[in-house]
Amino acid sequence: MNFYDQIKQQTSGNKAAFYSLPILQDALKGDISIGLYIDFLTQAYHHVKHTVPLLMACGARLSQQQEWLREAMAEYIEEELGHQEWILNDIDAAGGDASKVRDGKPGLHTDMMVAYAYDTIARKNPVGFLGMVYVLEHTSTELATGAANTLKTKLGLPDSAFSYLYSHGSLDLEHIAFYEKLVNRLDQEQDQRAVIESAQAFYTLYGNIFASLDARKPLSLVS
Repeated sequence: MNFYDQIKQQTSGNKAAFYSLPILQDALKGDISIGLYIDFLTQAYHHVKHTVPLLMACGARLSQQQEWLREAMAEYIEEELGHQEWILNDIDAAGGDASKVRDGKPGLHTDMMVAYAYDTIARKNPVGFLGMVYVLEHTSTELATGAANTLKTKLGLPDSAFSYLYSHGSLDLEHIAFYEKLVNRLDQEQDQRAVIESAQAFYTLYGNIFASLDARKPLSLVS
């Protein structure tokens, strides 16, 4: 079994818990309000704006022997530049106040997820950051496009309110193929362990962001 398949196998339970969240099931059926969609975009903005800084931090912490991985981080950076601005445009198109979101603060669980990512890079193993990449890109490809299509119809919003979801649904399909080749080159046990443990944690951390938006089941995934 290659390492990419090992990641999928060893995070399957965490993924199942994430996908069981009622708010995600409702989103896929279009059963959420415009306000809740804007709340989701707000938290997305506050973690997506850290994507490039996190990639830069990860690349800076890698060893000389991991130069191939540093180059991969540079490729990711080029792909991810400016995506937070797409989210702000979506917020405006959905009737929200993008300037207020830009100047605002993240929710606690968004802040915790971002902090965990920085801590993984700085204090643990920078390669572990690939666990966050795994979770965010896989959930994008599996949820984004379907949710966008349904929500657009149910909420009566224009295409311009879904540029983030639409772009990441298709864009991350390309990223997944790139990611699979990348992690299959990891041959050190400590790096592989760091990626798996990080991915397991990020399913919980990312799930907590969604759970915190849902008044029926707040903080349901907190360990």
